[in-house]
Amino acid sequence: MPRLPPDILQKRLRTELKLCREELPRYTFDVSDETFSSFPVTIRVTMRGVPGPVWRSGRVTTASTHRFTMKVTDEYPYKKPIVIWETDIFHPNIMTPEDGGFVCTKLLDEWDFGANLLLFIQALETLLSNPNCDNAYISDSCVRAAKHFARNPYRPPAIIKEKAVLHKPRIVSTSKPQERK
Repeated sequence: MPRLPPDILQKRLRTELKLCREELPRYTFDVSDETFSSFPVTIRVTMRGVPGPVWRSGRVTTASTHRFTMKVTDEYPYKKPIVIWETDIFHPNIMTPEDGGFVCTKLLDEWDFGANLLLFIQALETLLSNPNCDNAYISDSCVRAAKHFARNPYRPPAIIKEKAVLHKPRIVSTSKPQERK
């Protein structure tokens, strides 16, 4: 697998991390090595103000703080980061931490040189609000979430930013468009 020269990789990752911090000011990014000189580098992200489904007291509720870890190797950006979810979740496409915390997104499946950390995190925001029941992980919690959301679509509250409502999460329709005659 090809690799970027170390100085270019370090510059790219520092730039991507800076962009994440600027574009996502409510999030925290704890990095194991801010210089990106020793790999793998672990980036622990805490998302705040983003609604996502959780199962509590026998029903679906919404949590607005979530945490996951990205492990970035020296093969980045040719090789996608390893992403592990760390907080409670009830979602067909994100395993609970007890099941491994794996995250299923098309972005990770189609990762390429042009992808970046900010775009991936923004895709996770969309995924949280749009459980894909047709592509659930085969774990008890994910299958249970898929069955639940197939019957009761998840309708998240608005995303919050600095004590004001920023916008409603983008809901991706699962129904097929009707053909025009």
